[in-house]
Amino acid sequence: MSAALPYLPAGVEPAAIRMVAVCEALTESGDDFLSAPRDSMFVSNLVAAFQSGGAEIVSVEDLVDLGVYLTVAVKTPKVTSAISTASINEHAPLLAAELDALPNVRVVVLMGDVAIKAMNAVARQRRQGRVIPPGSTYKLRHGEYRYGDVRILPSYLPTGKSYLIERSKREMIAEDLRLALGLMTR
Repeated sequence: MSAALPYLPAGVEPAAIRMVAVCEALTESGDDFLSAPRDSMFVSNLVAAFQSGGAEIVSVEDLVDLGVYLTVAVKTPKVTSAISTASINEHAPLLAAELDALPNVRVVVLMGDVAIKAMNAVARQRRQGRVIPPGSTYKLRHGEYRYGDVRILPSYLPTGKSYLIERSKREMIAEDLRLALGLMTR
């Protein structure tokens, strides 16, 4: 793993990555996608979301093998219900470095409001306009947004207890991931 790509497993070339999925923060215990237990809600919901989107996987390692890099907008554990704008802005340069280190990314899925805010913070810090306009995610999901040549898809967060409760959000996440998986192979 490199400093710019903290969640890329050893032996995986950055050039093999075609999609980035950005969630909000590390788990309360500080685990990331690869170090969290497979039966954790964090990992099991993420895998289920990608399966619903058409990925034939059983683990996050399978996602990496498909060319998906999993990251978080805020690189510290989420210990409160809300993540501050200051924290998002503080971590935006780290997200920017990750995106810069992946030369063949075709699509970035922003999973939740924190990820959307982080992508906009990256753009603002680089003196560019917002990537995603303000508004409700369900209204923004079908827009066509870009960061350079990379397609950006706003979506919902597939982790946490609400993912299991809100069927409509699960369906929207599956639809967004289906689109993203298709875009990464073009």
